[in-house]
Parts: sequence; C-alpha cells; structure tokens
Amino acid sequence: MGIGASIFLLALGAILAFAVEADISGLDIGVIGWILMAAGLAGLIITLWFWNTRRRTVVSRTQAAPAAGAGYSEYREVRRDDVPPPPPPAYS
Repeated sequence: MGIGASIFLLALGAILAFAVEADISGLDIGVIGWILMAAGLAGLIITLWFWNTRRRTVVSRTQAAPAAGAGYSEYREVRRDDVPPPPPPAYS
C-alpha cells in the first residue's frame, strides 16, 4: 500500500466515523470508519518505514595525479553503502 492509498483510507474512515449518520442493521458505520482509519495509519507508517530503510549507494571518486613520465591519468570509482561524501577541500 502506498502513501496515496493510506491517505485515502484515512479520509474515507474519517468521513464514515464523523460525518455519516446512517443506520444499517448489523453494521456500525462509526466502527468501520475507525477500522479504516487504523488501517490507513498502519499502511502509512509501514510505507514510510520501507522508504526510510531502502539501500542508499554513495559514490566517491578519486583521481590520482599522473606519475612522472607517464602519459596517462588513472581514474578510480569506489562504491560504498551508507558512507557520507567527504567534505569539500578548504581553500585559503
């Protein structure tokens, strides 16, 4: 369930719990509204939790200076998980 479906369930549950005054034999519309709001809130929390725990990949790049007499430069790219990028160099 995504954020949109969770918000829809929350809104529908609130409408049924607070705004509808219908009598259906064997059903309590207010209780159904509270159940839908609880399901929407649970879905919203679970969706946000999954989004927060997704794997993040951080790319850090280093470039070595060419050695004396070498006609090439070396470029390396190292991928690490959940490592913040280094701060920019301080120039004075």
